[in-house]
Amino acid sequence: MLGPSSILKAQWEENILQIMSAHTDLSDDLYRVELKRAIARELFDTGANLTVRQEIAHTVYNKTRGLDILQPLIDDPEVTEIMVNSPKMIFIEKQGQLSRAQTQFNDVDHLTNFVTGLFSRCNRNLSLSQPIADARLADGTRANAVIPPAAPGGPVLTLRKFTGVKHSPEALLATGFISSPMLSYLKSKVESKKSIFICGGTGTGKTTLLNVLSNYIPKNERIITIEDSTELQLVDRDNLVQLEARQPGPDGTGAIDIRQLLRTSLRMRPDRIIIGEVRGNEAADLMQAMNTGHPGALCTGHGNSCADMFERLCNLVLEGSRLPFIAIRRILAACIDTLVHINRQSDGSRKVDEIAEVSVGEDGQPVFKTLYSLK
Repeated sequence: MLGPSSILKAQWEENILQIMSAHTDLSDDLYRVELKRAIARELFDTGANLTVRQEIAHTVYNKTRGLDILQPLIDDPEVTEIMVNSPKMIFIEKQGQLSRAQTQFNDVDHLTNFVTGLFSRCNRNLSLSQPIADARLADGTRANAVIPPAAPGGPVLTLRKFTGVKHSPEALLATGFISSPMLSYLKSKVESKKSIFICGGTGTGKTTLLNVLSNYIPKNERIITIEDSTELQLVDRDNLVQLEARQPGPDGTGAIDIRQLLRTSLRMRPDRIIIGEVRGNEAADLMQAMNTGHPGALCTGHGNSCADMFERLCNLVLEGSRLPFIAIRRILAACIDTLVHINRQSDGSRKVDEIAEVSVGEDGQPVFKTLYSLK
């Protein structure tokens, strides 16, 4: 017996979608039960076999509760990032290499409805008046979307998956991410409560290294982590508080930024402050904290080298402080002990390619001492 035509199957899917639109308030488990019932009723006496019914259930669930045509990419453990440039142009990252996916949206309307629906489910406003938004999905995946008029060619979506993989020091050494002398050096700095900044480009593994180094913090210390989206996985920690920033809600209120969380953390008696990424005027508060009895901070930021990261931090502090630039440079050089740079290689692999110490010279200016360099 021949199976149903693609047109007939699409019609069945559309009918089921219409039926299930009345059940958006159900939990996922109850939704699956109701979906099974709807398919049984709608396809009764149609000749649709079990395989067809399962395919329709899978498609409808992915469209309404999953990520539609992108769900198989999310389910693929080798895919780390998904980039939707247009309905027909979707790229993925696997093992550090970019390639074009075979998956496609039907048209601009299909993509637009998917993107706006996805952010609506995350309680994030995405509209003509607010065409750029970030969200975190239930599985930890980070989503960024840009729609017209900011993206005149149509919606653009980027998904960075949260793999949940706990990277161990042994794993970093085995892959060549970092050398044994480098890791031993950084471990000693963490244990002696020196402040460390990790820098590099997007997706180079800054958070991965930050997570490994954070687990070297002595067990008796109270740790406060501050992140845009909670990613750090500190093992066997009782005295741990994790704070997370929040985007504004649909009405434009309720935002909580990194600077607010940092100021709050200082009232929580921290032994260590870990910031997932420093990129704004919170750098001024961080400098003040490190300079007034809160050493041992672990942070990441975007920089092309250790020296570049230091200069960028100086400029970020300048934005949130009234101190003269020369004073900022001197204070930061006294507060920060070590800078680490990670680079993505041409083959897609990631490596720590520079570690430098910074101190204050006799003339009061920062002095950099490169300890390790692969450049």
